[in-house]
Amino acid sequence: MSDLQKQVQEAADRLVESGEERGLQVAAYREGVQIVDVVAGVADPGTGRPVTSDTPFYNFSIGKGATATVAHLLAERGLFGYDTPVAELWPEFARHGKQGVTVRHVLSHTAGVPGVPLDTTPEDVCDWGKMVAALEDAELWWEPGTKVGYHAYTFGFLVGEIVRRVTGKPISQVLLEEVTTPLGVADELYFGMPEKEHARLARLEDAPADMSAFGEMPADLPMFRAAPMTLMPNAELGNRPDYLSADIPAGGKTSARAIARMYAALLGEVDGTRLISAERLREVTAVASSGMDEVFGMPSTWGLGFGIGDPASSTEPSPTTFGMAGAGGSSAWADTATGTTFALTKNRLTNDFSAAGLMGGLISQG
Repeated sequence: MSDLQKQVQEAADRLVESGEERGLQVAAYREGVQIVDVVAGVADPGTGRPVTSDTPFYNFSIGKGATATVAHLLAERGLFGYDTPVAELWPEFARHGKQGVTVRHVLSHTAGVPGVPLDTTPEDVCDWGKMVAALEDAELWWEPGTKVGYHAYTFGFLVGEIVRRVTGKPISQVLLEEVTTPLGVADELYFGMPEKEHARLARLEDAPADMSAFGEMPADLPMFRAAPMTLMPNAELGNRPDYLSADIPAGGKTSARAIARMYAALLGEVDGTRLISAERLREVTAVASSGMDEVFGMPSTWGLGFGIGDPASSTEPSPTTFGMAGAGGSSAWADTATGTTFALTKNRLTNDFSAAGLMGGLISQG
């Protein structure tokens, strides 16, 4: 056992023993080779089933990294360019003045369609046709490319429908064929997960939270216009069988080692597989948009489909890092400067990224 593996294992065990976490995985690659594979705690508190390295977790927005990866693979093959208008691929999307939205706008969260209808139900989110129709009927919040705002749900359906239009296949099928099977993680990284596999998933639980902060927020806050409260990420939503089975590429079900391996194959070759060229990697990890987020009211910096900077810290200390965090405290990123990738998945949903910051710091220093 390497010193780094031992340090991360001990830190993970302490988090579980203290009660801060229930079950978690930490994985890291460097120059295409796995250097950390740590598990701790239980995947299902009800049965005591332990976390193993191949246990998938529903990690909400951490899956957007896989969604963006599929888009870049198809762009690499010339099926569209980043400046291709979405309506050129998907004509019905042009309604209500959206003909100027490009693939670049979608990937950089500047498209101007960050919200879903406020009467959208969890059942609706599981219905691809309904979500596509809602996007076709959506009106712009801002002129595309002029502002940035997190497209929490709509990012996945926008990219997913673009993928479907150019390939004739659902994005989950393209992910399977082009990403997870070549990387040997077809049973660990999914958008829609077959129901027969659900028993392998970690069971999510909500950490105790002080909800009084929500009461102090103004009712007209843009985030409350972007989605109804019934779609806000929590354990009940993330444990729903229909959510787990549906193609919802705004999130993903994955093990830490699967998503870390995917990022490693973006940086370079992993056991003979490289997902995109070095030239494209430079393009997608360059800053494409930045500014105050129009939905959540915080500073944000985006490449093409990835946040720039360690999701558990600010952008300034880590401009060579790109990745995605997930509601509840999960995180996955890659660092172009060091050739390192990292992922933390966990089943206790917290309101901070302290565990990811701790583990990511150990990986960066190691």
